[in-house]
Amino acid sequence: MNTSNKTLDVITVGEAMVLFAAQQAGPLDDASSFARTTAGAELNVAIGLARLGLRTGYLTRLGQDLFGRHIAAVLAREGIDHQQVVMDPEHPTGFMLKSRSDDGSDPQIQYFRRGSAASRMQVSELSGAYCSSARHLHLTGIFVAVTPSTREVVFELAARSRAAGLSISFDPNLRPTLWRSRDEMVDGLNRLSAFSDWVLPGLEEGRLLTGRDSVQGIADFYLERGAKGVVVKLGPEGAFYATPTERGHVAGVPVARVVDTVGAGDGFAVGVISGLLEGLTPAAATARGNAIGARVVQFPGDADGLPTRAELDALLT
Repeated sequence: MNTSNKTLDVITVGEAMVLFAAQQAGPLDDASSFARTTAGAELNVAIGLARLGLRTGYLTRLGQDLFGRHIAAVLAREGIDHQQVVMDPEHPTGFMLKSRSDDGSDPQIQYFRRGSAASRMQVSELSGAYCSSARHLHLTGIFVAVTPSTREVVFELAARSRAAGLSISFDPNLRPTLWRSRDEMVDGLNRLSAFSDWVLPGLEEGRLLTGRDSVQGIADFYLERGAKGVVVKLGPEGAFYATPTERGHVAGVPVARVVDTVGAGDGFAVGVISGLLEGLTPAAATARGNAIGARVVQFPGDADGLPTRAELDALLT
């Protein structure tokens, strides 16, 4: 693909939310003070890529409200292109609450996103020229499940990007409660993965979506359907990568203390995507993903641990 006329390296689409993170450990019901930040898997990835210097664009719809203005300010501060962010005067920006867990266990999360501005996003809002201006599209399995209209948006964006010659990465990021049934989820996400060059499932996600138990079998499932590469996340044990010509395991990065597990997979995606776009081997890109994912779990916020380029260089030396 000729990249000389590309003004963006990566675009992604999703629902950005304001996140209120509890400041005291314990059940969310008992929390009395919160810190405000942002959340959304695709937003986390966009922030991480932008901090590494990749020209990154984000597509969404925000409410024309306090929360929406806060997220818009974050996009501007992080240097993320937001030409395709629509400010909706009629529907609110979603938000969520997250408990604090000091023992490394997954925190409790409560969403308030029903009827949000992002859930009303329409195919008619997509710009063909904007899509063609990028080298790469990153998708997850979240926004495709929010509403029928967001599902249409994601599949149309995937189809247009494929036709325009963009490479595509896909992180299943399962959210079963957003789907009507497990079968619908499996079918929808496997259809979306068929557009993708790189598929990035967790081990249990891969088992559920492919019906295969081993990392080798999960990788083969996607390679047989046209993917150029698969990276299966194995948590603290690292990750397994596979292409049609090579495969291997990359060890995880030891962490002395896990502060918050949320966002680790997004950090991993930042490492893999940035590495591949910069020409790293699959093994080296996977190692970068492991390193960033390990850094993210040592910080309280979803995006707090996403490194700058200088911080990444220090992390890998």
